Amino acid sequence: MSCLEVIADYSLRSIGIGERLLPRSDFTICQQVVLIGSGMLWNIYFGVLALFGGFFLATAVALGKASQIWWVRKFSEWFIFLFRGSPLFIQFFFAYFLFLNLKGAIPILAPFTAAWLGALVVLFLNTAAYSGEIFYGALLSIPKGDLEAADAYGFSGFLRFRKITWPTMLRLAWPAYTNEAIFLFHATTLVFFSGFPAFQQKGDALYYAKYFADKTFNPFVPYPILAGYFILLTLIVIGFFGLVNRRLNRHLPQDSRRKLRIRPNLIR
Repeated sequence: MSCLEVIADYSLRSIGIGERLLPRSDFTICQQVVLIGSGMLWNIYFGVLALFGGFFLATAVALGKASQIWWVRKFSEWFIFLFRGSPLFIQFFFAYFLFLNLKGAIPILAPFTAAWLGALVVLFLNTAAYSGEIFYGALLSIPKGDLEAADAYGFSGFLRFRKITWPTMLRLAWPAYTNEAIFLFHATTLVFFSGFPAFQQKGDALYYAKYFADKTFNPFVPYPILAGYFILLTLIVIGFFGLVNRRLNRHLPQDSRRKLRIRPNLIR
């Protein structure tokens, strides 16, 4: 089987398109690269959707923590504490058994027992908590002069938030938020170890890497391939967030612009 045939048969296998049976013998580098790359589609799916939804929830959580209304502030504080204080791996298991026990009484929750939705919800809430704390710190760091200038120009309420507070918060938080985005994509590999079953038994990138490592008894080929894919994904994230960072800082002098400094979380 040529490499082009492997690409045609297995490049979309992780989403149920193409050859159903996995290779059983005579494993080639092409097969491992293509199948692990196919599994990356799920990692990208989890990361992109969780990051997109978590961004807006994180903004709400940060504003809630800075709110003068005590119950809103306390709810945001406990939300952040709960998801930052417990390991993501444990959150997956608690969420799976919660959805599993509730789906009998609430049938609409049945899809949440599958990885494509249940694990996505956990990642969404987890990144919202971490990002919310980042945004909250940025809110506290907004120069008072900016807010006073907004008041002087007659900005108030939502107009001041949209024109001054929110853009400044994002500009201050963006370098740290970029690190959170990178970690989120790396954290999608934990879905493989969670209790959530894969969609039609089609797994993510780690599923295929482990399959080849078990079959060949040689982990030094599939796992470096997997690492290479995540390094490439990280470079894409850095590039995209770098463009957004330049956009957020476009009004500042060149020497005053905040630059991205990638500091991966070693322990979380």
